[in-house]
Amino acid sequence: MRTYQFAGLAILAMFVAIGFDGRAAAQVAPPAPFGTLPTEQHLKWHRLEYYGFLHFTVNTFTDREWGEGDESPKVFAPSDLDAQQWADVATSGGMTALILTAKHHDGFCLWPSKYTEHSVKNSPWKDGQGDVVRELSEACRKNGLKMGLYLSPWDRNHAEYARPAYVEYYRNQLRELLTQYGHVCECWYDGANGGSGYYGGARETRKIDARTYYGWEDTWALVRKLQPDCIRFSDAGPDIRWVGNESGYGQDVNWATFNREGRWPGVAPPDSLSHGDAGGTDWVPAEVDVSIRPGWFWHESQNDKVKSVDQLLDLYYSSVGLGCNLLLNVPPDKRGRIHEVDAKNLKELGDVLRATFKTDLAKGRPVIASNVRGKSSEFASTRLTDGDRDTYWAADDDVRSASLEVDLGSAAEFDRVRLEEAIRLGQRVKSFEIEARVDGQWKKIGQGATIGPRRILRLPRVTADRVRVKLNDCLACPTLTTIEVYNSPKR
Repeated sequence: MRTYQFAGLAILAMFVAIGFDGRAAAQVAPPAPFGTLPTEQHLKWHRLEYYGFLHFTVNTFTDREWGEGDESPKVFAPSDLDAQQWADVATSGGMTALILTAKHHDGFCLWPSKYTEHSVKNSPWKDGQGDVVRELSEACRKNGLKMGLYLSPWDRNHAEYARPAYVEYYRNQLRELLTQYGHVCECWYDGANGGSGYYGGARETRKIDARTYYGWEDTWALVRKLQPDCIRFSDAGPDIRWVGNESGYGQDVNWATFNREGRWPGVAPPDSLSHGDAGGTDWVPAEVDVSIRPGWFWHESQNDKVKSVDQLLDLYYSSVGLGCNLLLNVPPDKRGRIHEVDAKNLKELGDVLRATFKTDLAKGRPVIASNVRGKSSEFASTRLTDGDRDTYWAADDDVRSASLEVDLGSAAEFDRVRLEEAIRLGQRVKSFEIEARVDGQWKKIGQGATIGPRRILRLPRVTADRVRVKLNDCLACPTLTTIEVYNSPKR
């Protein structure tokens, strides 16, 4: 009996090892990496997809967007600050992380920094014993959310701003934030640099050279040293880039590759920010930032201007759906809570997204590919529907276009298709189409340019038994990790 068992195992092993053409699958090499590649930090960041921004400081209490820097710490007086409520709202909305404005341009610090008196330690909130950053970090940890921090490079309060001493002050505050609060998934820097301010009582205008003043390369190296997995954002990276607008929209042509040389926070060409650079020297994908309200900080006058669920869905598909990550700002109010209207709309958005992506109609279904790399099971078309976004289908080296046909088994209604490239090997697809077989006839229902980390297409709702993805033009042999098909709830 034992002999037969060993023989059966040997035969099974032989079938596992043999590719479609009878050759050992191990003999077929994977595609060579193409162009600039993402780091492990990038790959983790791409999976976050959608997270929240929390603009909260003295501006919340003065009804302003930008503070001058002369605001008294006494102004910061939330009556019912509840970071756990922030985290709960983010979770209900489907977010994966929260980024807090630990210090905005006004220079007021939401943690008790030992390097300044202009912080919560001199506010009436919790009699000066509070720490907003710590409360958020604990709430995020409880909810399984990542936490990121924004430390404004510009500081309209500090007397030494625009002088060498301020740069050391800035780095000292980075050290505090990156060593006292656990893991920080992203550090955020914008291009607002220099201008009029309080500056310790000088009340004057100060200008800086945005390319050189902050010593960005050394500052970013400090972040990498203190938080090795932390992604660093600015107009020009070094890890991820601004999409070039605050309207919430990415672009159909969206290369994650980008030419970093000569580009700094506040200094980068708009077209490259929006579209990236095909064949660029660095992997610097786009993040889309937008507020749920007209302003970035809470204003009572905007309580009736919160974006609707339909507007939020449009932003989601115009950012996450185009391969960007979405950073959606949800500002706490004077109480220190996310307003009821914002919370309600976010929960409804989360409910719609969860319902939409609950059931992948393509999962486990067979796929006919026009080409399989070396006819090997290692790169078989079944990898596209196995439910694992880490496995992938690949074509032979000389292939620059391909067709992938998913058999849904029977006619099914759907209106969403999600695609992903195996970006560990580089970004390759330049254009594609999606077709559906309706009553035996093929019908074009969607198209796009780049795919990269993901494309989620909103399509006309159809009832079809097959879906075909046509990769029309690729820079190198194409690879895809997944074809997923969904039906969104009717609204």
